[in-house]
Amino acid sequence: MKKLIPYRLSLAVLLSISLFACRKEPMPIPEDDIVVPPGPSTPVKGFYLVNEGNMNMNRASLDYMDLTAGLYRRNIYNQANPAVVKGLGDVGNDVGVYGSKLYVVVNISNKVEVMDVKTGKRIKQIDIINCRYITFHNGKAYVSAYLGTVGDPAAPNGIVAEIDTTSLTEIRRINVGRQPEEMAVVREKLYVANSGGYTPSNYERTVSVIDLNSFQVVNKIDVGINLNRLKSDKYGDLYVTSRGDYYDIPSKLFVIDTKTEKVKKTFDIGVSNLFIDDNSAYFYSTEFSYLTGGYVINYGIIDVKNEVLTDKKFITDGTEKEITIPYGIAVNPYTKDVYVTDAKDYVSPGTLYSFDPAGKKKFQVTTGDIPAHFAFVY
Repeated sequence: MKKLIPYRLSLAVLLSISLFACRKEPMPIPEDDIVVPPGPSTPVKGFYLVNEGNMNMNRASLDYMDLTAGLYRRNIYNQANPAVVKGLGDVGNDVGVYGSKLYVVVNISNKVEVMDVKTGKRIKQIDIINCRYITFHNGKAYVSAYLGTVGDPAAPNGIVAEIDTTSLTEIRRINVGRQPEEMAVVREKLYVANSGGYTPSNYERTVSVIDLNSFQVVNKIDVGINLNRLKSDKYGDLYVTSRGDYYDIPSKLFVIDTKTEKVKKTFDIGVSNLFIDDNSAYFYSTEFSYLTGGYVINYGIIDVKNEVLTDKKFITDGTEKEITIPYGIAVNPYTKDVYVTDAKDYVSPGTLYSFDPAGKKKFQVTTGDIPAHFAFVY
């Protein structure tokens, strides 16, 4: 039976392609400011939120939440960079802050946009074909990339590129598995989740282990098919999500002990995204099935110290009933406020929700299309 390609390239892609044929060349969206309740003074001053935008529409956009002033600024990239004709680009897939710079991975535009973290002004564009995610360590940025044409089952193995964050030039790259996704660094090793999402009949199922000194792959950990998210906790464990095959093989969450580099625990739950703060992994699941044509949506918290699924909830006031498709999540490490985004129908502006530590909604604001990726500013 023919199966479609990854989660991010399924429903959202089909909807965007159908719309693309009847729209004119998209124009950059102007900035818009929204007043929200200000937060307490903490080392976290705010956060950037990348809206993915629909494929082939150049609708990726960048928002900024000023927590101190109580101001949500939408579409700040276009305001800061008016000479960039098509705005941020096509499908914003990740964001990170390192030092004085802000990095946004723009997947279909094949680039990493590097900006001044205070102003959002472009410093440089780094070209990497079909780039996906970014992480940082010891003055270097590491970017995973699929390479090849989007959706091509004959695409080559993916790579991880090492970028010097001072010169903003690529230093080295190393081959990993097919269609690599998220990464994390633990004890001078970089762990990379491989998906193989372009060949559903032959998904990847490994995490590549890269020694950062030699920049060589020193191990491949067998985990599960179609891997996606990969987060590290403070105990040196990795939490890795498997999306299954959307048919008979369900989604799961695996825990890897990086000392032994083996899977030590499996949670039989679907996890689409998670954010680990201290001893808690906050997660949501939007598990899609081609058999039913629908989603099963859940929210939860895992105790990463004891490695157990708790009965705690981070939304307690019923607001989850308002959320159509949860698509991004982050937790303020100081206030413990939880931020959840709603992608809605993937073709119209989404919503950002803020919840206090008791799970009560503090506010909500309208975002760009498909709000997804957070980066805190200190």
